[in-house]
Amino acid sequence: MPANEPLANPGIHFPPPFIYVAGIILGWLVDRLRPLPIAGPHVLRVLLAIACVLAWLLLAGAAFRVFRREHTTIIPNQPASALATTGIYSRTRNPMYLSLAILYIGVALILDSWWPILIEPLVLVVVDRLVIAREERYLTQAFPHVYDEYRRRVRRWL
Repeated sequence: MPANEPLANPGIHFPPPFIYVAGIILGWLVDRLRPLPIAGPHVLRVLLAIACVLAWLLLAGAAFRVFRREHTTIIPNQPASALATTGIYSRTRNPMYLSLAILYIGVALILDSWWPILIEPLVLVVVDRLVIAREERYLTQAFPHVYDEYRRRVRRWL
């Protein structure tokens, strides 16, 4: 596709949560070969995991509400009909991916393994390069001035 031809969608042809799932599975498999348990009381690990799940629910729920209110899609290979900039999107440009990163930690705590946590930075780099970069390129074309201003005002993650 020529560089000046507008993008029809971000060009992400897989569900981004699969990247997080792949990281968890990889960490679990490595743990099967070389266990690396998380030290500390089991009850504390479970409480932290519950806190992560609750944070995921709150962040993801807030993001879904904004998308529903804006009447735009959450499916990354569909064209956006609006730019979400209110609610949780006024604090972070990627609350859904942030919520999945937090859920990922909760799952690692349940699995009682450091391996998924050690792999998570790689997962976040893959999400950043294969998903967020494509979404940002698309949104820059779809909402040129509005998205540029939004990017200046709101951080990518936190």
